[in-house]
Amino acid sequence: MKLLTLSETTLFRRRGRRGAEDAEERRPFNELGFLCALCVSALSALKALGLLVIFSAIVGGTAMAKEAAPMAADVLVEKRMVAISEELRCLVCQNESLSGSHAELAQDLRREIRKMIGEGKSDQEILDFMVARYGDFVRYRPPMKPTTWLLWGGPFVLLAGGIAALMAFLRRRAREAAAPALSEEERRRAAALLDQSN
Repeated sequence: MKLLTLSETTLFRRRGRRGAEDAEERRPFNELGFLCALCVSALSALKALGLLVIFSAIVGGTAMAKEAAPMAADVLVEKRMVAISEELRCLVCQNESLSGSHAELAQDLRREIRKMIGEGKSDQEILDFMVARYGDFVRYRPPMKPTTWLLWGGPFVLLAGGIAALMAFLRRRAREAAAPALSEEERRRAAALLDQSN
């Protein structure tokens, strides 16, 4: 092993310091390069994840797609089923007729109606069956009878009650706003009080 002289040691130290200084100057560039590489990797991972999500949506969508609802073989049966289901409310949607609803229960009820038509039941028998099973609520336009009077008249009763309450409020407000006129005696007393204060 060779021993270094003092001048060689000093030179070596200077080179070592210089190398460290050069490394410090280059470090930001290396960190910048590392950050760029990290960003590129992250973007690649996000792209792969996005493709995976799109692929799973396509595959999952086709796997979850349902078979089209069966229609009756006879066009007349299908027309009759549509006419009957127009009279019935979807129990899931509640603001849509049975014929326009895409809910599973609506599809089941339409299937039941087709079956009953195939059994030779009349439209009224089918409607009566549905009402017996689900109540008058299943009718899209419930019949006028004592059990449905509130359903038919309720909105009008609420409207009339609201108008009556508004009129009572306005009358009370008008009475409170109108100040009563002073009588002659009250005017004299007010004038006397004003004279005394002056």
